[in-house]
Amino acid sequence: MAIGVFDSGVGGLTVHRELTRRFPDRDFVYLADQANAPYGGRAGEEIVDLTRAGCERLFEAGANVIVLACNTASAIALRRLQQTWVPEARARHGRPVNVLGIIVPTIEAATGLPWTYEAERRGDKIEALEITGVFCTAATAMSRVYEIEIDKRREDLAVFSEPCPGLAGLIELGAPAEELTVVVNDHVDTLRRRIGRHPDKAILGCTHYEIVADLFAAALPPGTPVIHQPTAVADALDRYFDRHPEYALGGSGRRDFLTSGQPGPQSDLVSQFWGAPLTFDRA
Repeated sequence: MAIGVFDSGVGGLTVHRELTRRFPDRDFVYLADQANAPYGGRAGEEIVDLTRAGCERLFEAGANVIVLACNTASAIALRRLQQTWVPEARARHGRPVNVLGIIVPTIEAATGLPWTYEAERRGDKIEALEITGVFCTAATAMSRVYEIEIDKRREDLAVFSEPCPGLAGLIELGAPAEELTVVVNDHVDTLRRRIGRHPDKAILGCTHYEIVADLFAAALPPGTPVIHQPTAVADALDRYFDRHPEYALGGSGRRDFLTSGQPGPQSDLVSQFWGAPLTFDRA
């Protein structure tokens, strides 16, 4: 059995790369739904249907634990799938299977608190607020998942999401660094103007953005802490497998890369990020 990693496109490779470093002997199957990417501007039901179809394809390919390496899918589809579809999939496939997201580990990393923690409401005014900026897709911003879940745990953290429509698509297409720099700088400055100052720390709330993390770091004030989702997700998955020994994972180190879009080599931008040319097979 393998670990499946799903994303609308190539952004999830940022999480996939960290997971393969953490679990080098495990088998992995990566699926990019490039025929329908990006997800950020799609309607909620569409995102749920596409995510379900991608997870089913990964189960068929031998995955028994799937990581949704996509903030939009995690924010919009994950709870529905876990509550209504995963139990049926377990029965149908006759083995333990599950779908996990990346927002819970990110919020744990951002707050320094476990997901199960919920703060007591004090009611008094908090004088010093730490501001966290979340750069994300329009769908993730509209879900307000980061604002809601971080506030449950830390009243002293104020969250501002900055939707970056089109950025994931540009990264997916391998846009030149000069074009991406202009877009990233514009969104960082837009958030600064909305808040009145730069955020104290930032979350790259779309796995595509991790590919251009250096551009965000350059646009933010020097030394601004950035929460990196790949590390947070790898830490969380390590803990998950410790709690769930029922998942027998393959140990041959297999790496499969599938796409619903055009199979073949990926863009130069992806190859540079990955560290080597990368070719996808047809899903």
